[in-house]
Amino acid sequence: MTQLRGQLTSRIKKRSKELLGYEISQTELRLMAYIQFVMCNEQKINIASVNQEDRKIMSKWRKARHIEGGASQMGITRHFWDILCEIIFLGYVDIN
Repeated sequence: MTQLRGQLTSRIKKRSKELLGYEISQTELRLMAYIQFVMCNEQKINIASVNQEDRKIMSKWRKARHIEGGASQMGITRHFWDILCEIIFLGYVDIN
């Protein structure tokens, strides 16, 4: 079976557990892709683009000091950026 773009797989769950200490959810994978887009562009979260579940995940990332800010200006650590890039690569690029 071919992996679909943005599909949470056992490989992504395993790698997120290694990098973050827990298995991410499908919602968290999609939010990571959105955060990467935000950081490469305006560096501000569009409040209309995130729901309550997304906000809970971002709150968890803030508590872990991976990100700061949001709607006004967002910041991200280099370490967390590298994690996002690796997980997004597995979920959206290296899908064969």
